Amino acid sequence: MDVNSHAEELASDLGVDKEEVKADLQNLLEYSVPIDEAKQSVRRKHGGGGGGSSPTPDAVDVGEITTDNDGVTVTVRVLTQGTRTIRYQGDDLTIREGEVADETGVISYTAWQDFGFEPGDSLTIGNAGVREWEGEPELNLNDSTTVAIADEAVAVDREVGGDRSLVDIAAGDRGRNVEVRVLEVDEKTISGRDGETEILEGVVGDETAKLPFTDWQPRSEIEAGADLRIEDVYVREFRGVPSINLTEFSTVTPLPDPVEVAEDAPRLSVADAVASGGMFDVEVVGNVLEIRDGSGLIERCPECGRVVQNGQCRSHGDVDGEDDLRVKAILDDGTDTVTVVLDDELTAEVYGGDLDDALDAAKDAMDKEVVADDIADSLVGRAYRVRGNLSVDDYGATLDADEFELADDDPAEHARAALAEVGE
Repeated sequence: MDVNSHAEELASDLGVDKEEVKADLQNLLEYSVPIDEAKQSVRRKHGGGGGGSSPTPDAVDVGEITTDNDGVTVTVRVLTQGTRTIRYQGDDLTIREGEVADETGVISYTAWQDFGFEPGDSLTIGNAGVREWEGEPELNLNDSTTVAIADEAVAVDREVGGDRSLVDIAAGDRGRNVEVRVLEVDEKTISGRDGETEILEGVVGDETAKLPFTDWQPRSEIEAGADLRIEDVYVREFRGVPSINLTEFSTVTPLPDPVEVAEDAPRLSVADAVASGGMFDVEVVGNVLEIRDGSGLIERCPECGRVVQNGQCRSHGDVDGEDDLRVKAILDDGTDTVTVVLDDELTAEVYGGDLDDALDAAKDAMDKEVVADDIADSLVGRAYRVRGNLSVDDYGATLDADEFELADDDPAEHARAALAEVGE
């Protein structure tokens, strides 16, 4: 971002010293204030009013907008709108956010005040700022933005409204509505920005998928087995998968009919699963190529549960580690590989003994690695069906297994079939 050019433009419009304007801008930008908001703040400080002397930007199509744009005018249809409160420079602000579209594309927006529009409205939005959000341009509607009903309805080949099935929910979504059954729910106390906060966490499902959720305003309607319509949620990434978040503006309505929930997880090739960027409940089939270091007998920090290396916890330093069992296996189906992690219970099943048995074996052999070696002898080269939660990050793909069973079919054949479908 060229602060100099913005400062020079403002200084010329306002008739004040450029260096003073530049210092004001840089101070605001350090606090992550969007550039258009910062410029308007500087204008007000120096008596330049809300709009200054800058002309209204020319109209552009949504598909033409990039993060290089300072401001744009667009004629669009509102697809979705969500409302939530954020903490901004120490203050709680209510924002509206969602997506708008024209025939050339879709773009997300954040409105810093209530402009009074709703999903389905066709609008001409003037002098909207543009900022980067999650790597893509986003419209920033502030006090210098004008919003008016468009002269003609905007036709778009897009779904209007926030109703979505869980399989179509993605991190970054705002203003979504879902109809789900509550499968699991727990009350928790966390340390929030305003001290200790009571929340609900759990899992919801429909006929397409299952996803985790957090209710930041615990509601009595949310209980295990409840069938609910939940409106105006936002979605963020949690441990590599989409997580549904309910705010004070979300509404929860009991449904008269039960919601069908998928019993089986979608079975994908490893390549397709990894390409999804993360899935809460997925099934893959593949061959175990090797057992990674850090398998078998391990030690965990008694404070945070992290694996301890040489008596050291990354968070708590020197600790007396607590013994545990774990497996980290490399699974390959011919399309890609994924690291499968088995917890203590699943590890005990594949090892054929519990923690005490593993400790006895290590003591007899005077070598803890004997447990990992025995597990490797049992698993490597064999095909397994794995179901669990997949996360993908800079370090690769990890599947935390809920189920780990010998496969009754050929993973290579599944991979070939999946690739054939893609090629058709």
